[in-house]
Amino acid sequence: MPQQVDASRISELEGVVEAALTEARAAGASQAEADASLQRGLTATVRLGEVDTIEYHRDRGLAVTVYFGKAKGSASTADLRPPAVRDTVQKAAAIAKHTAADDCAGLADPDELAREIPDLQLYFPWDLQPEQAVELARDCEAAGLESDPKLRNSEGATVTTHGSVRVYGNSHGFLAGYPTTSHSVSCALVAQERDEMQRDYWFSVARNAASLEPPGAIGRRAAERALRRLGARRLATQRAPVLFAPELARGMFGHFIGAIRGASQYRRASFLLNAAGQQVFPPFLSIVERPHLLQGLASSPFDAEGVATRDRDLVSAGVLQGYVLGSYSARKLGLKTTGNAGGIHNLLVSAQQSGDFEEMLHRLGTGLLVTELMGHGVNGITGDYSRGASGFWVQNGEITFPVHEVTIAGNLREMLRSIVAIGSDVDNQGAIRTGSMLIEAMTIAGE
Repeated sequence: MPQQVDASRISELEGVVEAALTEARAAGASQAEADASLQRGLTATVRLGEVDTIEYHRDRGLAVTVYFGKAKGSASTADLRPPAVRDTVQKAAAIAKHTAADDCAGLADPDELAREIPDLQLYFPWDLQPEQAVELARDCEAAGLESDPKLRNSEGATVTTHGSVRVYGNSHGFLAGYPTTSHSVSCALVAQERDEMQRDYWFSVARNAASLEPPGAIGRRAAERALRRLGARRLATQRAPVLFAPELARGMFGHFIGAIRGASQYRRASFLLNAAGQQVFPPFLSIVERPHLLQGLASSPFDAEGVATRDRDLVSAGVLQGYVLGSYSARKLGLKTTGNAGGIHNLLVSAQQSGDFEEMLHRLGTGLLVTELMGHGVNGITGDYSRGASGFWVQNGEITFPVHEVTIAGNLREMLRSIVAIGSDVDNQGAIRTGSMLIEAMTIAGE
């Protein structure tokens, strides 16, 4: 096995980053930043009890950005040896000298940089050997296939473990890094009855392998999801309430985040253009960002520019409080960075109008429960939304039959305002934590 990727490698990467910054100063750069990383992982996939793939992942990289005044140049390399570091800085400098000046370019302001680096418990190494990973994947798939004779095929079960360490530094004197891990188990099964075949999956992901769902439970959940899709029908075209399962509701809020990113705002390419201070959601809904959740999948002590991450109310009583910004987009908009260079950090969606899954079905009454989405029919500029969907038809609060080959359509701005309730069945396996989401009505296109 390759050398462990953990906190012991931070000093090694700090040396690489410091060398890059020294070379940038020698080249005459007025400002510079460097980001070095090491990654290591193992993935094992089993299909129908046989080993399909075993892959080792081992990557390293250095990204350097230099500024000559307001002119910027960037270069990267996978070679961390001193000659390669020197060449990378020289290439970045050469690019900068041929780049037009941009008044918004430059490092994050020094007073925004993280002063303390809290331990967020993001590193839990899993000493997983390939044979063990294969056995876990076999157990996962077998538990699903043994659930019912209708489960006759499989797309496989996969076990993954990944560790990385990253160090970022800049010419303002910032230099810090930390290690992280991510582990997952997933399974996708195919149920068959006569000539009909239906596929579904389940998965679990966590920083700490001890927090993963048991492989057998994941396989059985995948089996249950595939079996319940047998006998799927199409629907007549109509307008009806739609309930999104939690893992799909997360994607819907992802479209919202895309619309309030700084780049979307300053490029004027957003269906929520200049929406800060406006009522974007119903008054019962709020969204907060919590970057320092222990073991959070999107937790981070600082963003991609070294800016300290902080708790933040993004949406309060349905009103958008601000945008998602890094330093460049903040300057373009005449605002301050929100510590989101590189992405969001644990968004928690909450609502006064909520309930568990059964209560959400009751609130839905008669309409469509969506459990899978297909296609990419989302226009981030106009908000027009149209995607293929499958799931279940619900009548009087009870699931009656599975549904496939339909399209759901609407406009995102209207959809966000017409959210009726958010469930308490929160999905924690991503950067956005939300329960199921009930929308008042959407167009369902079928037969």
